[in-house]
This record gives sequence, structure tokens and C-alpha cells, in this order.
Amino acid sequence: MIRTETVTDVTEETFDAEVLGAALPVLVKFTADWCAPCRQLAPVLREIAEEEAGRLRVVQVDVDRQSPISVRYGVLATPTLMVFRAGEPVASIVGARPKRKLLQELADVLDRT
Repeated sequence: MIRTETVTDVTEETFDAEVLGAALPVLVKFTADWCAPCRQLAPVLREIAEEEAGRLRVVQVDVDRQSPISVRYGVLATPTLMVFRAGEPVASIVGARPKRKLLQELADVLDRT
């Protein structure tokens, strides 16, 4: 999986604690090693994770190694970004985007924290 500092890898064993039980909203990137747009998105998410550290947590799930999580949330394409708040998915974005566009789409989530 594409390793990114400040973006935690979550597994089926850690997903509930890291995502569903988190105090902050969590942006989950559903990704795969073979996904070129996922690689393009990695530095964008690293920057967002650093800049929004007190308001948003960023993690990633490898869809090939952690397929039960992908199936549970109906992820059919990579990259899929899903925002969880209080254990529930509240937003879903499919595809890579520039940082500015992604922050615009996440504004509602970030404004509530």
C-alpha cells in the first residue's frame, strides 16, 4: 500500500477503534497499490492530514487486503474517500482531486468541528 506519513493504515481489526470510535471526523481513503489516481492523491491527503490535524483525522484502507471493510461500505472504485463522524459515514467522494477542490468538498465536515 502507498505509505504516507500522517496517514494511518487501518485494517479490519483496527477499523472500529480507529474510525468508528474516533472523537474527530475521520477521512478514510479506500486505496490500492495498483491505483494511479490513489498515488496522485497521497501527497494531497498528507498535506490535509498535517494542516487539519486538530479537526480531521486521515486514514487509509487497502481494498485488496481489507476487502470486508470495502464490501461493508459499498466501495466499488478507487480512490473512494469517505468521511465518518460519530461512527457513521456522512460524505463520500469518488476519484482524485486537487487539494483546493477536495478542501471545498470537505468544507461542510471541517466547519462542524
